[in-house]
Amino acid sequence: MGKILKINKLTTFSELLIVVVGIGAILGAVYALSPGLKTAVSKQLTGIELNKTDVNNVTNAEKIELPSKELSSAVSGKPLVRIAGYAWNGQSGMIVANGGPKTTKGSLMEKNGVNLEIIRQDWLSELRNMQMKFIEDFDKGEAFPSSDKSAFAVMIMGDGAPFYISSVQKALDEKYGKDKYHLQVMGAVGMSYGEDKLIGPPSWKSDPKSMKGSVISAVLGDGDWVTTVNYCFANGLKVNPDPTTYDAEAVNIYPSENDDYMKSAEELIKSQTTGWTVGLKEVSNGKLTGKTVNRKIDGCATWTPGDKLVFDKLSGFVDIVSTKEFNNQMPTAFIGVKEWAVKNPEIVSNILKSALTASNQMKNYEDWKVRASEAVADTYKIETPQYWYKMFKGEQGTKNGLTYNMGGSKVFNYADAMQYFGMTDGVNRYKSVYNQVSGYLTELNPFGFNENVGKVVPYEDAVNLFFLKNINDIESTSADQADYSKQSTEVMASGEWKINFNSGSASIQNSSEKDLEKIYNLLIQAENSKLTIVGHTDNSGNSNNNLTLSKSRAESVVDYLKKKGIPESRFQLIDGKGSNEPVSDNNSEAGKAQNRRVVITFLK
Repeated sequence: MGKILKINKLTTFSELLIVVVGIGAILGAVYALSPGLKTAVSKQLTGIELNKTDVNNVTNAEKIELPSKELSSAVSGKPLVRIAGYAWNGQSGMIVANGGPKTTKGSLMEKNGVNLEIIRQDWLSELRNMQMKFIEDFDKGEAFPSSDKSAFAVMIMGDGAPFYISSVQKALDEKYGKDKYHLQVMGAVGMSYGEDKLIGPPSWKSDPKSMKGSVISAVLGDGDWVTTVNYCFANGLKVNPDPTTYDAEAVNIYPSENDDYMKSAEELIKSQTTGWTVGLKEVSNGKLTGKTVNRKIDGCATWTPGDKLVFDKLSGFVDIVSTKEFNNQMPTAFIGVKEWAVKNPEIVSNILKSALTASNQMKNYEDWKVRASEAVADTYKIETPQYWYKMFKGEQGTKNGLTYNMGGSKVFNYADAMQYFGMTDGVNRYKSVYNQVSGYLTELNPFGFNENVGKVVPYEDAVNLFFLKNINDIESTSADQADYSKQSTEVMASGEWKINFNSGSASIQNSSEKDLEKIYNLLIQAENSKLTIVGHTDNSGNSNNNLTLSKSRAESVVDYLKKKGIPESRFQLIDGKGSNEPVSDNNSEAGKAQNRRVVITFLK
């Protein structure tokens, strides 16, 4: 074999090795710099895969003995504290920390001196009444309100907190005077990780634009509704804000009977199996046409077990998007009465400490997850421990060739909670969720929010992390981290955003600040996704200059997001297409404005 590089100091094998490495580097560079190659991969659609790594089954914490099922006598003499919450797996860390609905022997609550009762309550209005009753008794001078109809704190979906806290604050101000009492988010102890979802035909996943003109049953303002609205906006779809009307150019939300998420599932089933329709006033170009149209329900937003009900009863439906994709959207928020908490900071911090410690055990040890499912079944009095265990991990099924997913939850340890509120890396995920949903409340006005509540309590007043930061001496393994090291191959959502730039420039105008904030908040909620950002221009000017300008504008958006904390490794492609891919007629100013855009694609 002859010499390859003709270098006398190297052997033939060494020269061959250099050549192979060199060719590999060139091909790698071509791949990295070629938008065509990358987008081709990103547009491949495959099914969602659940795997064992999703449940953080990594053993690196010291094992703690499991709580017994025998009631504790050690804390029976201490004041009883009540917490109420939905039947929801996201709070299983709190429940197993207590050993069940009441504090048990050997539980973490007992070890931390807390006498706790956890009450299942699936109605938001009743949760509110329990906290109002607690405040009423506290206002009369009871240091530890003891009515069994009262609760110091509730556990609900954190994306529901802007509505819940704002509506309760209005009632408190009217009853006791402005700002005498407050409800505040004092921590988060878990997360929906797929349990809450939008269900529809498979075409909504492969072609989200096909959702236009659909009718979706949902509980307005609920977390499932938020998931649906997030998906619409991430795909550039208009949402009809009026649930009594039908707009063929928008996604329409039909309010489920009794604000019940199970009704959302039942209404989809009823419509699809019996032909049941709902009458809606038709809207065209923002105006009533005077006609009423009868429409079937095309999809629903629901959570476990509503999803199981749909997949058991119907064929041809799948989960379109869930809190697994919007993985930071729905924390299990712990919302307490501020004025009582500041008088009893040790109790509040110890409740959180117990829950976060138990969650850490669940993240590390399988028998803690099993014990948690037993405690959950005992507390909710529905379904079996095996059911809750499976739904915590998430289940995948297939029906008539279509794959769907049910369930999926996570629990927070101390590191997760600190990271979630931005106290370790400066990215306050919950603030993004809170502010995004606050915007939805005022813009889409569910329940007549603007007329009935009127004002969202600002994040700074609604969230109090003193009790979380006050926790000392707690064992916690590392927080979950998003992994951007691998090439993403599946499109989750893709939307066109109109960002205003100075003429012929890549400088973003201040008028686009609100849209950029929406984009940022969506990216934070879907933190596990990777991104492509592609800029486009109208046809004014030289085509080569437009190509350069469009990429510079895409890079300006990326720079904005990076300054807010979005890591560079999350961007899989940054590119510009110039005027080559218009979406409207360049012969009109309105058409040109539509062509000047940035397309952001979420990949998973």
